Amino acid sequence: MQPTFVLVHGAFANSFSFAPLQAELGLLGHRSAAVDLPGHGFAATYPGAYQAPQDLEALATAPGAIKGVTLADNVAHLIGILERAKRNGPVILVSHSRGGLTATVAANQRPDLIDRIVYVSAWCPVDLSVGGYYAEPEMATVDAGALASAMVGNPAELGLLRSNFRTADPGALAAFKAAFLADGTDEEFIVFLNTFQPDENLDTGTPDDRAQADTWGRIPKSYVRLTEDTSVPVAVQDRMIREGDALTPENPYDVRTLTSSHLKWLVEPAPAARVLGEIAALLPAQS
Repeated sequence: MQPTFVLVHGAFANSFSFAPLQAELGLLGHRSAAVDLPGHGFAATYPGAYQAPQDLEALATAPGAIKGVTLADNVAHLIGILERAKRNGPVILVSHSRGGLTATVAANQRPDLIDRIVYVSAWCPVDLSVGGYYAEPEMATVDAGALASAMVGNPAELGLLRSNFRTADPGALAAFKAAFLADGTDEEFIVFLNTFQPDENLDTGTPDDRAQADTWGRIPKSYVRLTEDTSVPVAVQDRMIREGDALTPENPYDVRTLTSSHLKWLVEPAPAARVLGEIAALLPAQS
């Protein structure tokens, strides 16, 4: 009964960013399925004004398909995929970055579908909502202006977040690289930036969407720390690990560590694939 890794992307990302990791997992003999959350992947919107030559004034008002998409929509979509994957055997749910919010709520609602949950520098709120963590000392090193420097339009009017990842502004590009891939080459950074989509939904959940001890808390869980991450600093990762362990002391995190920025583990995925393989080996033998 071979497990299936179900991979959930973060903000402005999509299933495409997992392709190199899936190749490494496949070469190690592992099965995986990368998810596109609603409004992502081939369902994303790339307005004509986003293409070259860009029209930033038009881009600021162009509609986007992700408008109105909620965390609940993401969770319902993921649960549908987990149900299909579970028919084939054990499921290991792996999330990155903002994808951890969707994974956590799915685990709250359907722990029966998940044999192990893995967070890779991903959000798993316990004591606070995501917005609350941003006001805490562990987030003090985060450059809040890195993403804001390329934001386009008014989120309240657009009903979504829109970022111009195709900007040529040197300052914005330098801020993006420092936030996401400081340990990568300039070429790797530009390639990865061009896999991002411009739009993301606004819903990061409520206090009710935090990890729940009686459901999420009974799933075996691992956390893969990324030591060079400046978007979700390791201090925040460690805090979420501590809070999760305090919530379910009888079921603490299995903690792993990779020397990586927020995205380098996806650019050079062999170490991460090996770690995930080790985590898969923790599953109990299937009869």
